[in-house]
Amino acid sequence: MTRILVVEDSEDMAFGLRNNLEFEGYEVDVAADGPAGLTRAEEGRADLMILDLTLPGMDGLDLLKALRARGNAIPILVLTARQEEIDKVEGLKLGADDYVTKPFGVMELLARVEALLRRSEQMQPMKVFRMGDIEVNVSARTVLRQGQPVELAPRELDLLLSLIAHQGRVVTREELLREVWGHAGRVVTRTVDTHVSELRRKLEPDATNPIFILTARKAGYRFDMDQLTELVP
Repeated sequence: MTRILVVEDSEDMAFGLRNNLEFEGYEVDVAADGPAGLTRAEEGRADLMILDLTLPGMDGLDLLKALRARGNAIPILVLTARQEEIDKVEGLKLGADDYVTKPFGVMELLARVEALLRRSEQMQPMKVFRMGDIEVNVSARTVLRQGQPVELAPRELDLLLSLIAHQGRVVTREELLREVWGHAGRVVTRTVDTHVSELRRKLEPDATNPIFILTARKAGYRFDMDQLTELVP
């Protein structure tokens, strides 16, 4: 059974999350403060963490930073009532995989949980892979080109990993919206095209003549698996 760790100090919120997640068949563990959440996460029993940013004992951002600094790659969905964009951006920079802002719909949260778990399962065998002169560290979520960092937005990296996980199969825009954004109702199809263009600009030797991310006319996109030159477990 898939295990989800909820780190949330509000008893009502934690109770609601537990009920809805258990109803969907997940096993749920709840930690009511930052230090308890860090300890539970390091025990390694959870497959995904739902993390509130405002916590007693240790701020959610500090917890996130501590986990990633110790090499813990558990998928993390940040849950916050804060409206400041800087908090969301900082969380993503520190290694959060996605976020939702309170108040949120249960269906949206469940869709994002499912998308994160699916991506994590697809990419689990891949720790580090190389494509041309580019090295991607899946666990650390870093991208290097000739040893120099390449700045990818979190969604851009998720899109790249999703395409690779499909092992060369053509993936429709609708599939990518579900897998990468989790809740297709809030984004438009053009979002995928825009992110693909950015990936090509940052990663392709020639963005106008791509060799990694190929377009399937009137269908979607696929990754040319022949371009993965090396996988490191």
